[in-house]
Amino acid sequence: MDALETIFQLQKDLARVTSSSRYPQRKEARISSLATAIVHEAIELQNLTNWKWWKKSKEFDKALAKEEIVDILHFVVQASIELGMTPTEILDEYRKKNRINIERQEKGY
Repeated sequence: MDALETIFQLQKDLARVTSSSRYPQRKEARISSLATAIVHEAIELQNLTNWKWWKKSKEFDKALAKEEIVDILHFVVQASIELGMTPTEILDEYRKKNRINIERQEKGY
């Protein structure tokens, strides 16, 4: 099992033991909730940086930043599972979008 397959399996295991009556029943609502969670985790990551130029700088906490990245990944993987994506499909879609992004940069995007 490769790393992404392992991550997907761990997420499925977590989802089985995580129950909440507040988790939406409809797929679209679940995707919306997961997207909201991703945004908020990204904001938590951003808040670890010194983006507020008007405040005194603080030391960047790399360990906490890694934790926030993993929190984001949890929700991204769950959204992928909700959409029926497999690790192989994620890799295929990533490669396709990566090619597009490279082409854009080469053409002065």
